[in-house]
Amino acid sequence: MDGGNSRRGSRPGAGGAANLVKGAIAGAVGVWLMDQVGWGLYLREDPAASRKEQAARVGGKDVAHVAAGKLARVLGRTLTPAQPHPAGLAVHYALGVAPGALYGALRRRVGGLGAGRGLLYGLGLFLVNDELLAPALGLASGPLQYPWQAHARGLVSHLVLGAATDTVLEVLDQIG
Repeated sequence: MDGGNSRRGSRPGAGGAANLVKGAIAGAVGVWLMDQVGWGLYLREDPAASRKEQAARVGGKDVAHVAAGKLARVLGRTLTPAQPHPAGLAVHYALGVAPGALYGALRRRVGGLGAGRGLLYGLGLFLVNDELLAPALGLASGPLQYPWQAHARGLVSHLVLGAATDTVLEVLDQIG
């Protein structure tokens, strides 16, 4: 019995590996959808804001490509072309798949983690990854260097990522 909770996978210890895999799948879908929304918003932004954002980017690259480039240099390699590069795209997806796997495994075990149907999760990723870790690791300039439009787009996109990840997890839970 599941202790009165009709949601699958809610029992402590039940389906841990399966929930990791489901979360990874859901995270990949969430990243794809986040990209669709993010690019749609980016293409409609004021050109001056886009120029300011481009100027703020480390080496003119997005965070994932900066990270992939740093990793390549550590390995004695160079990414050609610098962007877009499959390694940068892999890093970008890994930044959604890995947290998605953890979210899938923990969302029913950690009280409040699934609050807002994934919106809290998306907000957390935005704040931690985009606003704190990326600048701290030298993968992005400080938050004040970017126009407000970049932050708003990042927030909306990450909320979409969170909601999509949670929704896909629910669908996968219903399937089995």
